[in-house]
Amino acid sequence: MTIPTGPGAGHGHNLLGPQPTYLPETPEPAARLERGEDPAAVVADHPTYSAGWATLAERAEAAGEHVAAYAYARTGYHRGLDQLRRNGWKGFGPVPWSHEPNQGFLRSVAALAKAARAIGETDEVERCLQLLDDCDPEAVDALGLA
Repeated sequence: MTIPTGPGAGHGHNLLGPQPTYLPETPEPAARLERGEDPAAVVADHPTYSAGWATLAERAEAAGEHVAAYAYARTGYHRGLDQLRRNGWKGFGPVPWSHEPNQGFLRSVAALAKAARAIGETDEVERCLQLLDDCDPEAVDALGLA
């Protein structure tokens, strides 16, 4: 696992608070997405890969398919929660955007917020935005939700 260093890598970590969670790298499905493979094929082979679900959600949202985007994003969100918990996350604490393997989960949360907004589920939008801000305020900006 690569742990980011340098400016911003500490996520403003409070030494008394929880340590940041860094998900492990998943090079095979990541490489497949980077090569432009169909994300549906990638998640069929790697159903726990949040970045694949996030990609499906983002594509569906861009096509105006808000219900499909919501379903894909919710799946990526839940798969990401499972991975975070397996890696020590207790439901709170930093999940740094700067660590690329965390981005699939954070993108899924953002896609869920966008799809929820499109279908009028305002409580879900607020929960997602709060979760993103709690995980890493940099993610809110990076994902265009500021």
